[in-house]
Amino acid sequence: MFEMRKRQQGHIEGPPQAPGHPRPNTCCLCWCGCCKCLWNEDRRERSERQTCTKMDSIEATEEQHPTLDEMSAWSRSFEMVMRSPEGRDVFREFLRSEYSEENLMFWIACEELKKETNPLTIDEKARIIYEDYVSILSPKEVSLDSRVREVINQSLAEPSSTMYEEAQLQIYTLMHRDSFPRFLNSSVYRDLLNSKRACLDT
Repeated sequence: MFEMRKRQQGHIEGPPQAPGHPRPNTCCLCWCGCCKCLWNEDRRERSERQTCTKMDSIEATEEQHPTLDEMSAWSRSFEMVMRSPEGRDVFREFLRSEYSEENLMFWIACEELKKETNPLTIDEKARIIYEDYVSILSPKEVSLDSRVREVINQSLAEPSSTMYEEAQLQIYTLMHRDSFPRFLNSSVYRDLLNSKRACLDT
């Protein structure tokens, strides 16, 4: 029994570190990537086999992380948040907490549609966007006025890569005026800045 417990303990703690290579520091969870820690390495492995948590979805494994100055600049410009992949991830986490994540997902889907040039692909993606975010039967329906909905319905006969531009602008404006001010005062954004500052201070 003692030997079994000893082997289990060794499995949890991992192999001893080689001389001159101390065990990485695990302070402040290091999500920002400013230092290397076991938590960060374990998190990347877990993210491949379980649903993303708040930290998982904020951190992109292979992407460069934003600096403190970049994250601070988000508070001055919604456009900068939307231009930044990391900024969109953080903003998405906030929207999820308010049950309005579909607004950002619709905006991103419209951006992807604009990049398409193949008519068959445009047709397919346009109809998927409609079913996911415009149809009144969808649980992820976004809030659009009746005039914009009518324009979209007419465009479905001959879908184009820009058929959702007006609807996309309407949702962008909604997020900017309604969600963005609350995002800046949210714990999601404040904790993010505090974590980055703590990592830089260590």
